[in-house]
Amino acid sequence: MAKVVGIDLGTTNSCVAVMEGGKPTVIANAEGFRTTPSVVAFAKNGDRLVGQIAKRQAVMNPENTFYSVKRFIGRKFDEITHEATEVSYKVLRDGSGNVKLDCPIAGKQFAPEEISAQVLRKLVEDASKYLGEQVTQAVITVPAYFNDSQRQATKDAGKIAGVEVLRIINEPTAASLAYGLDKKSNETILVFDLGGGTFDVSILEVGDGVFEVLSTSGDTHLGGDDFDKKIVDYLAEEFRRQEGIDLRKDRQALQRLTEAAEKAKIELSSVTQAEINLPFITATQDGPKHLDTTLTRAKFEELCSDLIDRCRVPVENSLRDAKLSKNDIDEVVLVGGSTRIPAVQELVKRIIGKDPNQSVNPDEVVAVGAAIQAGVLAGDVTGILLLDVTPLSLGVETLGGVMTKIIPRNTTIPTKKSEVFSTAVDGQTNVEIHVLQGEREMASDNKSLGTFRLDGIPPAPRGVPQIEVVFDIDANGILNVTAKDKGTGKEQSISITGASTLDKTEVERMVNEAEKNASADKERREKIDRKNQADSLAYQAEKQLQDLGDKVNAADKTKVEGLVKDLRDAITKEDDEQIKKLMPELQQALFAVGSNIYQQAGGGAPGAGTGAADAGTSTPGGGGDDVIDADFTESK
Repeated sequence: MAKVVGIDLGTTNSCVAVMEGGKPTVIANAEGFRTTPSVVAFAKNGDRLVGQIAKRQAVMNPENTFYSVKRFIGRKFDEITHEATEVSYKVLRDGSGNVKLDCPIAGKQFAPEEISAQVLRKLVEDASKYLGEQVTQAVITVPAYFNDSQRQATKDAGKIAGVEVLRIINEPTAASLAYGLDKKSNETILVFDLGGGTFDVSILEVGDGVFEVLSTSGDTHLGGDDFDKKIVDYLAEEFRRQEGIDLRKDRQALQRLTEAAEKAKIELSSVTQAEINLPFITATQDGPKHLDTTLTRAKFEELCSDLIDRCRVPVENSLRDAKLSKNDIDEVVLVGGSTRIPAVQELVKRIIGKDPNQSVNPDEVVAVGAAIQAGVLAGDVTGILLLDVTPLSLGVETLGGVMTKIIPRNTTIPTKKSEVFSTAVDGQTNVEIHVLQGEREMASDNKSLGTFRLDGIPPAPRGVPQIEVVFDIDANGILNVTAKDKGTGKEQSISITGASTLDKTEVERMVNEAEKNASADKERREKIDRKNQADSLAYQAEKQLQDLGDKVNAADKTKVEGLVKDLRDAITKEDDEQIKKLMPELQQALFAVGSNIYQQAGGGAPGAGTGAADAGTSTPGGGGDDVIDADFTESK
């Protein structure tokens, strides 16, 4: 059976893993790294860059380099107005209120799902090369606190990338799978997952192959990016105070500041102060300006104290929802690169009263857990039962604009629940079902997931018709809602994609476009490789002629030199057809040169008599046995 991979599609970095020989293996990318930056860029020459190569050129190309896209996926523009101002590219609103990312160099606007699809495509391509077979199926992780639309949008990204997403699982749950795979005794663990853009806390019962989520809580607007932003704002304010210039208004300077802030944050996890040196950060009439300062760990912790405090509430909520005290927690598992910040580790220790468990790699553990779940779905892993929960309550809007909950948060999934409603006025012949997700009492304060109508209800006094609304959540945490008039048996259902920012036709268009681009990219890559090979062949030919000197006869030399010249012209003009034609011709000409030199050497060797001639002739029965091993030394 084909391999199913596990993918951690992160805000800042992504990772892919697979089960091999009963053990999860993290797959290194084409560049040799075990994680891939979730960055996509469009270069001036039209090339699409993904991963390290895209991140490296971000300073020089900030408007066409897309990062932290996970913060926008599956959300409407009105929900992200603050985050939209914190990136170096333009975030726009389309006619339907959806988020679009503007790419001036390509002259296009992309949906966040399309950008995420490019990251997924690279991970899948790297995994396919490693496994020696095409990967077509995956398990993808999402933050536990992702709502229905964000989960659906992540599935759409997989579809656009040409991958069948077998399951969407929560990141902390995946981490618990990786941590507890070999655990036999029962443990109650708290997974504290602080990544690049999101924060989740889950409490689970783990042991003997059963992974039961007791509660989950989180904040989808808190992560390492926010810590970077605090440093950026501090550096920019200090510079503005000294020089009177706000660096945040210059996209290139902002990108340099962001990279320097991330580097300083990482350094401050292991040292107590970090040097930040950005020469030529901007210029005025007086000349270039430089930014050169030192950031101490104490100052960093002071700047980020409110963010660190925000980590406390989800932990307390999770404990309360699970009806546990801190003394009931056996282990705290840290997940996500941001948990390396000493102040975060201190906070966890203060709340739970014990040192966090450091046995898992926080950057890779989620992908490893996803690979284990992929192994379960592929039949490679047995004896594991995963019982996850829905992170937010689901319900419908009822009379007076109130949200009536049908499935409370932290309900084990998959699940199916129903509630019977009636009409609000006499003679009402249809009802509009407004599906909501969230914890607030009023419908308007919660996330709208979509609406649909049930028509054809026979006129009757209010309160008489019986309308059964059924909520069905699958193992991905994605919702289907059905409304049925119990009197007539009429039924209407909605698969909740209404809040997903892409409709089916748009997804299909993006799938086709991505496939087209993939073949165009492959063709372009092949042309570049061929051009490089041709250049290398021309150089080798010139070197060979130079090294052999007078030993090459005039006709051979003229032919090779002519072909080299033609090939160099074809390379300059980027004439791929001509390169394809000339390369084998030049190779043949070089073989001829070698062959003629050996013939000359054989015919004109001093003292070559009958013996020499006989040695070159194949005789029956002798053949290949008359081979003499000799050590040759190169004569200078």
